[in-house]
Amino acid sequence: MKPIDEMREVLKDPAGYVQKLKAADGRKVVGTFCSYAPEEIILAAGAHPLRLFGSGENIHQAEAHLQSYCCSLVRGALEDALAGRLAFLDGIVFPHTCDSIQRLSDVWRLNVPGTFHIDVILPVKLDTEGSRAYFLDVLNRLRRELGEKLGVTITDERLRSAIGTYNRIRAALMQICDLRGERPEILKGSDFFTLVRAAMVMDRPRVVDLLEGIAAEMKKRSVSMAAAWPKKRIVLSGGICNYPDVYTIVEEAGGDVVGDDLCTGSRYYSGLIDETAEPIAAIADRYLERVACPAKHKGLSERADHLVRLVHQKRAAGVIFFLLKFCDPHAFDYPYLREALEREKIPSMLLEVEDRLPADGQLRTRFEAFIEMI
Repeated sequence: MKPIDEMREVLKDPAGYVQKLKAADGRKVVGTFCSYAPEEIILAAGAHPLRLFGSGENIHQAEAHLQSYCCSLVRGALEDALAGRLAFLDGIVFPHTCDSIQRLSDVWRLNVPGTFHIDVILPVKLDTEGSRAYFLDVLNRLRRELGEKLGVTITDERLRSAIGTYNRIRAALMQICDLRGERPEILKGSDFFTLVRAAMVMDRPRVVDLLEGIAAEMKKRSVSMAAAWPKKRIVLSGGICNYPDVYTIVEEAGGDVVGDDLCTGSRYYSGLIDETAEPIAAIADRYLERVACPAKHKGLSERADHLVRLVHQKRAAGVIFFLLKFCDPHAFDYPYLREALEREKIPSMLLEVEDRLPADGQLRTRFEAFIEMI
C-alpha cells in the first residue's frame, strides 16, 4: 500500500483506527479541538493525541445543549460524544480559544461522563510582557495535571523526545508544502489535505516515517517536472477545512491551492521548536511566535500582513476565504483581511459553509467565475 493510500484509509474511519491502536498496546487516547492544544505534552505523557472534528452525523442530541448559532465543528463533536461514538477517549484537553469552544468545554464536563477533562486557559494577547510567563505557567500546570490523570511523570527527556517527533512531522509537511508551491502538479491538493489531516489522527512515529518518505519522493520527482503550470495559483484562508473536495473542485475549475492560512493547515504545522532549550519554554515560544489565529491577538495588522506575505511568497493570483458559518472570530477578521488584499490589488472571494459543502455544480460555477476573473 502506498503511504498516501494508507493515510487515506485511516481517514475513512479515524475512530476505528484509534480504537485498534488502543487495543493493540493499551495506550490512552486524549482528544483535542484546536491547533493551540499542546500535543507534545500529551505525547510525552505516553498518550495518543487525537484531533476531533465531528463525524457529520445528523445532529439531534447536541441541539438540547447548544445555541443554534454554534458552528458545525462544536455541534458535531458534541453529538458524537453524546451518541457514544467517542467512548474510547480517556480524556480531553480544551484550549480556550473561541467562545464556542469555551462553552463546549462546560457542556462537555457536565454531560459527557467517563473521561477526564482539562482546560488549558491560554492568554489572549500574545505580545505583552506577561504573556510568556503566563503561557509557561499554563503549560507547566497542564504537564502536572495530565501526568496525574494518566499516572505518569512527564520528564524533560520525554518532552524532548515528543518535541523531536513533532519537529520531524512539521518539517516534512513544510517541505511538502514548499515543493507543492513550486510544482503543484506533483501532488493533488486533496492529497496534501489527506497528509495534514492524517498527521492529526495517526500514530505520530508512523506519521514521521510516512511523511518523510513522501517528501523524499516528491523532491526526486520535482527535479524532472517542467516549470510551466497553466492553472491559477490560489491561497486558501480561514479556520477549519474538513472538505477535501474543495481542493478537487478548485483544480477542476482551473486553479490550484498552493498555500493556506488554515488552522487545519499551515497554522497546525508551521514553526519548529528549539530542541536545545528548556522543553516547556520552547513549546511556549513556538505558540507565541507562530502566526496567531483570530481568537488571539498579536498586533493590529499581524494576520493581514501574514496573509499578504503568503500570497506573494506563493506567487498566488487570488485568495479564497473558506469560513465555517457562525465562526465569529474568522467572520470578524474577514473584512479587514479583505481590505488588506484589496490595497495590494489581490482578488478574493468568500465561501461560507456549515455542516456540508454546497452542491458541486454551484460551487464549481463560483470557483470558475472567480478563477476566470483573475
